Amino acid sequence: MTTDRAAVVNALDLRPVIGGKAVDAGASTLAVLDPASGTTMTSVGDVGAAGVEEAVGAARAAQAAWAALEPRARAAALFAFADIVESEAAQLARVEAVDVGKPVGMTPPEIASGIDKIRFFAGASRLLSGASAGSYRQPYMSYQRREPVGIVAALSPWNYPFALAIWKIIPALAAGNTVVLKPSPETPLSTLLLGHLAAQVLPPGVLNVIVGGPETGAALVRHADVATVSLTGGTATGKVVMRMAADSLKRLVLELGGNAPVILFEDADLDRFREGYFMAMFRNTGQDCHAASRVYAPRGMVDRVAAVIESVIREDVRVGDNMDDTVNVGPLVSAAQQDRVTALVARALEAPGVECAVGGERPDGGGFFYSPTLLLGVGQEAEIVQQETFGPVVTITPFDDERQAVEFANGTAFGLGGSVWSRSIDRAIRVAEALRVGTVWVNGHGATIAEMP
Repeated sequence: MTTDRAAVVNALDLRPVIGGKAVDAGASTLAVLDPASGTTMTSVGDVGAAGVEEAVGAARAAQAAWAALEPRARAAALFAFADIVESEAAQLARVEAVDVGKPVGMTPPEIASGIDKIRFFAGASRLLSGASAGSYRQPYMSYQRREPVGIVAALSPWNYPFALAIWKIIPALAAGNTVVLKPSPETPLSTLLLGHLAAQVLPPGVLNVIVGGPETGAALVRHADVATVSLTGGTATGKVVMRMAADSLKRLVLELGGNAPVILFEDADLDRFREGYFMAMFRNTGQDCHAASRVYAPRGMVDRVAAVIESVIREDVRVGDNMDDTVNVGPLVSAAQQDRVTALVARALEAPGVECAVGGERPDGGGFFYSPTLLLGVGQEAEIVQQETFGPVVTITPFDDERQAVEFANGTAFGLGGSVWSRSIDRAIRVAEALRVGTVWVNGHGATIAEMP
């Protein structure tokens, strides 16, 4: 079964939402491409600096009243938001698939997870107590309280537009802030739909959704009334945002690139590893900040690990039209991403001893596809190990002992997540503590939950 992309896109109101109303954007437009064909599906208006000013103004006008609500009242509004999002979950799942090139059968869980997070943070908003209270110096009574920072600028990425928008906006709203959300111009559709749903249940100006290119994003980040900037994106973008925010000393929340190490020891359960590896690596075509792409195995175990990963690629992966519900790996998001992955693999294969066990090619036909790929014999200093590939490409690098495994895992500029595979609890805990990454999974990879950072 396939879904008509045009029908999905044409059903949308693609106007920005400012102050609780859909508004017409400026004359400048941005093309939204279909990753499966490379053709233009639609276009959206770039709001420009004037639109940023309008959106920030709406957020400023709404912030004091929103912050003054009793926590239970804010929670009730967010629960209502969760309900209306849930009522449109099927539509959101189709839009997300069309926009990013995700397999249509794999987007419903992303929407469901986002709805769960709205409800989690709505409930958590009623428990934002101060840290301590007491009479520390007479005759004064001292206490601490949590207060919203004001206006939050949320810049969400193209790989999980809906899910990562939710991660950004809902905690900020729950704490009493108002938000101006700007999605990636490559994938704005589900976020615009989210803005229209929010306008039906949230007070005007509490959540504003705008679209624009780099200049519009810069105007938002630099705006004097924005107190915090929350960005998920590439490291280079993060550096630019930090520089822009420095002039007004804004608070920053940055979740940048990832290049997750996966360490398998001699006693790893390879059956369990195989069972979870497709989702750990190939969901969203490897365009995931903690995709299990950088695999380390004992030198004498490399062939067995390679056989497991190759079997996943050959037997479990079904590449094709992402709107076909039998497909589980779609295209990359853009021609630029396709070119980048192609070039990284080509340069990796120039090194002595590196071989491609499977994949390593761009399929014939239209769209931004790249075959799931396994590279063997890749050294620790190789560019494809040191840089974030963000595509369906796995490298296996051998190690000689535990010390070297940890050294290799920590030996890049990235540190978002990683996993350790061993039947030894002592070793798993010891190595997990030695990894300089934010999240470590043991005998698994990639699970997230609202209760954990």
